[in-house]
Amino acid sequence: MKKTTIALIAALVLTGCASQPTPTQPADTTAAETVAETTAETTAETAAETTVETTETEAQTEAEQSAETAGKDAEEDEENYDTGDASLDNVRNQDGIGENELLVVSFGTSFNDSRRLTIGAIENTLEENIPDYSVRRGFTSNIIVDHVQKRDGVLIDDVDAALTRAVDNGVKNLVIQPTHLMHGYEYDELVAKVGNYADAFDKVVFSEPLLTSDDDFKRVETAMVDWTKEYDDGNTAIVFMGHGTEHEYNAVYQKMQDMLTADGYTNYFIGTVEATPSLDDVIAKVKEGEYTKVVLEPLMVVAGDHANNDMASDEEDSWKTIFTNEGYEVECVLRGIGENEQIREIYVDHAKAAIESISE
Repeated sequence: MKKTTIALIAALVLTGCASQPTPTQPADTTAAETVAETTAETTAETAAETTVETTETEAQTEAEQSAETAGKDAEEDEENYDTGDASLDNVRNQDGIGENELLVVSFGTSFNDSRRLTIGAIENTLEENIPDYSVRRGFTSNIIVDHVQKRDGVLIDDVDAALTRAVDNGVKNLVIQPTHLMHGYEYDELVAKVGNYADAFDKVVFSEPLLTSDDDFKRVETAMVDWTKEYDDGNTAIVFMGHGTEHEYNAVYQKMQDMLTADGYTNYFIGTVEATPSLDDVIAKVKEGEYTKVVLEPLMVVAGDHANNDMASDEEDSWKTIFTNEGYEVECVLRGIGENEQIREIYVDHAKAAIESISE
């Protein structure tokens, strides 16, 4: 039986936060320094075992809740928003791939303009900087894929379709670049899924999510501060809204908060929709200052449903409404961090490190 090596670039180490739990990973802080190699069979078996174990835990609950929310949100955005022209987005499901493929995997969004300006921009930047690899797209959310096809008549490959396309096109070297913010349940599930196809390729390498090494955190911090400096007037609290997860890697949000505070950006705050730090945690911290205004911005690759509804809507439980009711002037900035060039450069560096590992 043919065995294909899958390389997993060293995973995140949450250092420098004494009060925070540290996910169990190798103690390297440079993404390309360590390559953990395993066979496709072992990877598939291990991932399958992990999937079975987490099926009866909060992982299943979170997956079911996310799927239910995504389905509901997809229907609501069609009714409440003009999400833009889907035809302007390059869905990257073309054949003629060649031997080398860089498959960019995202959860996805049905907000057409945001998808083009964030996920599409990341893919374009990768293509510009890595010309020897054909860049293709795969979404992990089948609900979003189905909704966009039904509403707009545009078909985006889900991960299975993208991997099948790679196999049918005779791809030899496959590099997976997730646009996820961090490691977590979706990343683990992606590794398992790719493991089922790995024997069809000569080499399969996984690149890192956005927040992996300490250097990644520093670069993201710089990008966040540079991007919002026009609001930094001494009277404004700048609040970033992340998604949050029950996975141990949710600790990345607190690590980012601690880094911002330690570096003197005391008017910057990180919260999450579904985990910690919670909105209540953020409000309590903001109240400790003498701020008169709050700027809300998503700490998410795309500005999709969470940004438009949970953050910026006029619903009574939105972050905008709650901060307004607390007496603050509120401004919402609806842009995903995938629009930020400095953020996109991190994905490029991760992908390059993964490609370099193929020849090691």
